[in-house]
Amino acid sequence: MSAERFVTSDGTALAVERGEVDDAAGTVVLVHGWTQDRRTWDRVLSLLPPEVRSVRYDLRGHGESGHSAFETTTIDRLADDLAEVIEAFAPSGRLVLAGHSMGGMTIMALADRHPELVRDRVHGVAFVSTACANLSRVTLGLPGALGTAAHRVERKLATALVRYRRERLPLPRTAARLGARWLVFGRKPRRSDVESVADQLLRVHPASMGAFRNEIALHDRTAALAVLRRTPSVVMAGMADRLCSTRHARAIADELEAGRLVLCPGAGHMLPQERAHEVAREISILCRVPSASLPVG
Repeated sequence: MSAERFVTSDGTALAVERGEVDDAAGTVVLVHGWTQDRRTWDRVLSLLPPEVRSVRYDLRGHGESGHSAFETTTIDRLADDLAEVIEAFAPSGRLVLAGHSMGGMTIMALADRHPELVRDRVHGVAFVSTACANLSRVTLGLPGALGTAAHRVERKLATALVRYRRERLPLPRTAARLGARWLVFGRKPRRSDVESVADQLLRVHPASMGAFRNEIALHDRTAALAVLRRTPSVVMAGMADRLCSTRHARAIADELEAGRLVLCPGAGHMLPQERAHEVAREISILCRVPSASLPVG
């Protein structure tokens, strides 16, 4: 599928892919995470039910989408973008939303900023490798002084990137590949998956990368999960995730009466690649939940 150019209400161009299905039973909207793009969902997409329409897109500042001004490089604005993408590409019918990492945070912000849309349309939600709060201090899974040092370096890097004016990161592909392999994957990842994640990283706009990292540090949408409390949902986490731990996953699941917690032994942060079949299976289950299971009111 080729991407369409969709211009948001603030003038930012997003690259959107829509898989058309005759008489679709509903739409799955796939939202990728920080420093990645819609290719995050490549392995999952082919495994989804054939009767369901799919929509995936590159977040602003990522992939083939345009970079936006600093003041609109926020998770709140990502939520508004998602609302506009839904209106343009899936204006009616049942919705299942799946968000990986910052994509999951975007769905939480959507519930916060557009609760009527979520209550009226959203039939199911998959939160994959994400968090509702407590990401201000990321230690990359390192203990003690090493974790503290990693946190300080990471915060300084984010601040520097916000001021960086070039379009691409000055990072050698080998370094991106090695960093991705250690940071976001668990045991024995496919080489092609590591290559894909590294390539996506190298396409993100550096200033967007820094600004969104600052946003992630401030992210706290625990209260917004009340909008989704009775919505059929799944929370998935890799047990070797250095960025969003199983503790973060449990915190989300604790807020969702109709939510299930699925932990994946040996997997890291990139569950859509490492556990594509499991992720697709959980999304497919949500697509097929009877309408009577939808929350009332």
